[in-house]
Amino acid sequence: MGDGVFGRYLVRRIFLMVPVVFLVTVMVFLMLHLIPGDPARVALGEEATPKAVAALRVQMGLNLPLPAQYLHWVGQVVQGNFGRSLLDGTSVLKDVLQALPVTFEITVLAILTALLVGIPVGIIAARLRGSLADWIATILALAALSIPAFWLGILFILYFAVRLHMFPAGGYVPITKNLGANLALMVLPSVSLGLRSAAVIARMLRGSLLEVLGADFVRTARAKGVSERRALWRHALRNALLPVVTVGGLEFAGLLGGVVITEQIFGIPGMGQLLVNAILQRDITTVQGEVLFIALIVLIVNLLTDLSYSLLDPRIQVA
Repeated sequence: MGDGVFGRYLVRRIFLMVPVVFLVTVMVFLMLHLIPGDPARVALGEEATPKAVAALRVQMGLNLPLPAQYLHWVGQVVQGNFGRSLLDGTSVLKDVLQALPVTFEITVLAILTALLVGIPVGIIAARLRGSLADWIATILALAALSIPAFWLGILFILYFAVRLHMFPAGGYVPITKNLGANLALMVLPSVSLGLRSAAVIARMLRGSLLEVLGADFVRTARAKGVSERRALWRHALRNALLPVVTVGGLEFAGLLGGVVITEQIFGIPGMGQLLVNAILQRDITTVQGEVLFIALIVLIVNLLTDLSYSLLDPRIQVA
């Protein structure tokens, strides 16, 4: 793929993201403005006078028509201002950026768990198709897909933390302060999140690998005397892994949103805990800013996934 062709493809994809971002901002704005309650009243408390509430509404722009409020909010977002918390007045963007590394660490460890578990299981299931190992892998994958991550996390706490005392039950220590304690605390939440993604990757890789093993170039390799093991590892696996790139990117984006309840269960101060606390305290500004931030991250991850897939697979035409 030439640099010029890839550059045009990248520009076109970015332009296609513009209407998606617009729809995301509209949905986030309207969704939260349809919630009953007055943000100014929430910020000042129930004891505030009507005059004080009215003055804050003017300051926050809540007295303007809804379209004007939307344009004002979007204008602030474009400038990097996601608003201020209604509870303590802190910058929403600052709060989100403080919680982001924690959530990012859990997500990265979860996707690594998914790859380390899903790829070997998928290879074994495809290599031993129809065998007992394939059936066991299928049953375990279906079980992992059926059990919610938060329920699996609770089971892990009860068994590995409370009963066996192998890992801490919850909490968080920054990686910069104590690497060992940090990793010990991250094991249970990252594994509970990653097992579902591992099942998705394993099922995807199994189907992709079986399809590639039946392709003409693999049959030709076998006809030339290439062993079954070499045909699998040198010829089939590289091509079969390409769909895993797409699935891995989508799972990574999904984990960013799915970490909300898991962080609450394990007491981890990430974006999920920040979002839940803001919802419970009706801090609409924080909820609105964080939901938009997460949506933008998901869009960027999906874009990077598409770009990496087009780079890895020369059969894809991007012109």
